[in-house]
Amino acid sequence: MNSSIKIQNASVSFKVYKNKNLSLKDYFARNSADSKLEKDDHFDALNDISLEINPGERVGIIGKNGAGKSTLLKLICGIYPPSSGDVAISGTVAPLIELGAGFHQEFTGRENLYLNGAILGMAEKQIQLVEEEVIQFSELQSFIDTPIKYYSSGMYMRLAFSLATALHPDILILDEVFAAGDIGFVEKARIRMNKMVEDANIFLMVSHDMDLTNELSNRVIWIDGGKIMEDGSPSEVINCFKRFIK
Repeated sequence: MNSSIKIQNASVSFKVYKNKNLSLKDYFARNSADSKLEKDDHFDALNDISLEINPGERVGIIGKNGAGKSTLLKLICGIYPPSSGDVAISGTVAPLIELGAGFHQEFTGRENLYLNGAILGMAEKQIQLVEEEVIQFSELQSFIDTPIKYYSSGMYMRLAFSLATALHPDILILDEVFAAGDIGFVEKARIRMNKMVEDANIFLMVSHDMDLTNELSNRVIWIDGGKIMEDGSPSEVINCFKRFIK
């Protein structure tokens, strides 16, 4: 099955309440005439987004803080449902959205490998088959049986990335994962991602590092105010964004 992401006129809206000091009674009485709840109309984190991403594409998402980049990733992962519009995802998704999410601080790297694998939908036998590969690729041989509360952020990233890519997902989603990576490992990760793209997989990544985005992506989407501003070749879109923020 070919992987694909198709989003048609999708919005993600959140209610914004002016009065943040509501009692439980006030909350349940919010529709009554004497309710103390004051509500803004909506905050549109994403506003009428339409895009299609196909096999072999490595898409970088760029924009200022609060532009809607991470919301878009969470929409694709199914964490946020669309308030309107349609989202159709074909293929298995491996999200690395929050570094270390799903890790247990008191567990060792090896124990977290099995825990995180289970969260990603892997059976224990599947994890056993990739266990040694993950450990080798992550370069954590000396630390794999150490509780991860002693890991650096870079070690977190290496373990999470190595596991997610060992699954051979159809769609890999990364949110600022490489911000914690060392140059040597980022190069290894780039080579692995290129190989996976050759096998008709999709990569979708958010990063504030324009050089890294330009290097790893073959398409870049610039988002601002929850809307797509530009969508095209990495160098052209990144240059447009840089001019915008000057």
